[in-house]
Amino acid sequence: MLTDRQLLILQILIDEYIQNAEPLGSRSISKRQDITFSSATIRNELADLEDMGFIEKTHSSSGRIPSEKGYRFYVDNLLSPVEMRNKDMKRIHSLFHEKMLELEMLIEHSANLLSEITNYTSIILGPEVYETKLKHLQIVPISKGTAIFVLITDTGHVEKYTVELPDVMDASDLERTVNILNERLKGVPFSHLKMKLQQEVQGLLKTHLHNYEKTLDFLAQLFKNEKSDKIYYGGKTNILNQPEFQDVEKVKALYNAIEKQDLIHQLLHQGNTDKINVKIGAENTIQEMKNCSLITASYSIGGQHMGTLAILGPTRMEYPRVIGLLDLLSKDLTRVLTQRYYSN
Repeated sequence: MLTDRQLLILQILIDEYIQNAEPLGSRSISKRQDITFSSATIRNELADLEDMGFIEKTHSSSGRIPSEKGYRFYVDNLLSPVEMRNKDMKRIHSLFHEKMLELEMLIEHSANLLSEITNYTSIILGPEVYETKLKHLQIVPISKGTAIFVLITDTGHVEKYTVELPDVMDASDLERTVNILNERLKGVPFSHLKMKLQQEVQGLLKTHLHNYEKTLDFLAQLFKNEKSDKIYYGGKTNILNQPEFQDVEKVKALYNAIEKQDLIHQLLHQGNTDKINVKIGAENTIQEMKNCSLITASYSIGGQHMGTLAILGPTRMEYPRVIGLLDLLSKDLTRVLTQRYYSN
């Protein structure tokens, strides 16, 4: 159990190190106006905090820096609600006043805005398309035997594919097929489309098309039950501005890791979706992120989890400010998406 004096010294050391990236010694701490005890007393307390694993010495300085255990204690016990900067709040709120028709554009702008405000790297996992519902579909011919297949979800997300049409499908067959699909599949969750196709649409195709088997096989391929949630990045190069990442090889390894979408999917799907999650250093399951902290927040529609917002930076991160920004943005995004959902 830390004493009040140790708590104060630990908080000062972490706050100062987050701002300046410089190890702190007893003399620097003693000069603060809120410190009323001597340098000798501070040295003793720093030694005790080091013995308990909350801080550590650097190899090149007698000053101390926070350890991962220290950061974890700081996040769990010492953070107080941060007063949001007015300019940050205005920028986030203004994002949702813009008349953006497509969800993808809104998510992309959110990722860029987060990285600009924080000077860290932002990662956003877009809505999980196969947990949403079909609103409308189109199959638009672009040349003989080739068409664009368009799926529009109830959240405004658009999926587009270039497809090869069955050789038995003429223009009238295509029109009938699209009409049947829109009539029978509107409002169906994407995860159930293939099942619905087999249970209900198959019989209608058999009634209205001469060569329905090839058309059915074609549609079954289109509705394969695959994940299609998209990852958006903002400020990938911001990590270069952090003194912890001047090692080129370390930065290369980190870049390669965040480019692996399967790893990022796995990482952003972890944690409690009902609260802000903070992973510090080795708590991250990806080895290349062991010198980083990752803070995540979820956004939803009508209480259903839809995606994840994340900020990636050094363990020396401005935790109070980043947590406040993510909390604000996730709530605004949830509110706007829910309004869209119920107005459809």
